[in-house]
Amino acid sequence: MRPKNAAILMLTAFIWGTAFVAQSVGMDYLGPFTFNGVRSLIGAAALLPCIWLLQILNKKEGTVKEEGSRKDLIIGGIACGLLLFAASSLQQIGIQYTSAGKAGFITAFYIVIVPVLGIFLHKKIGWKVWIAVLLALAGLYFLCITEKFTIGKGDIFIFLCALVFSLHIMVIDHFSPMVDGVKMSCIQFLVCGIVSIPFMVLTETPRLDAMLAGWFPLVYAGVFSCGVAYTLQIVGQKNVNPAIASLILSLESCFSVLAGWMILGERLSVRESAGCILMFAAIILAQLPDKKTEE
Repeated sequence: MRPKNAAILMLTAFIWGTAFVAQSVGMDYLGPFTFNGVRSLIGAAALLPCIWLLQILNKKEGTVKEEGSRKDLIIGGIACGLLLFAASSLQQIGIQYTSAGKAGFITAFYIVIVPVLGIFLHKKIGWKVWIAVLLALAGLYFLCITEKFTIGKGDIFIFLCALVFSLHIMVIDHFSPMVDGVKMSCIQFLVCGIVSIPFMVLTETPRLDAMLAGWFPLVYAGVFSCGVAYTLQIVGQKNVNPAIASLILSLESCFSVLAGWMILGERLSVRESAGCILMFAAIILAQLPDKKTEE
């Protein structure tokens, strides 16, 4: 795995982790479908000038290269957008019925689901990745679970969210080597935003004054968490084993705890610190070179 890809995926996890505060604050003003829909449309809009600028720079440098067909780009963008809508909506709904700690742990189950799905798609999974998965799960448990673990209504929603996020990672793994990652990211956010509209109109009461009141979390989640981070995910995942990519992306949980400590003044307990250490150990183990099984 190239260090560049690892760094991009690490930055993605960092942005998602620090955006947790913005998502939580945003729910004080808007419903889950409204928040996800508006921030997705903001994310799509934020990428339009990026696409235009990259095209100009590539033409000047003479590095314009067609990757895949328009059909692959559209199909990939629509598929990613529908999965992103389903996963993010399930997550926002589930958080209303369960604790944030349990939600973080259950959502991160995609680090186990992705390698399992990979087996059915004939992906080669090395022994180091499986050990890293176990370490990461142990780390996430210490990091997120602070109360008695029970299965409730919200837990089921979050588990379904983790399953859909796993499919999202696999779809990106399939399409990202064939198409322009930034364009596909723009399409996925546009699709996610459009699909959210009927749900937010029928189940919620979107108000302009509420959107204006919560403009900062919307802009932060839209521009950085959506526009920047999901695009970095698509670019960073190119030609990378999805099992390893999911492990790095699961560092989102560590960064969310660290962000709470640094920004909100929350303290890390010994248990949470141990969880962070295990998570970082898992990422390092997963990146150790093994050409036969993981590259």
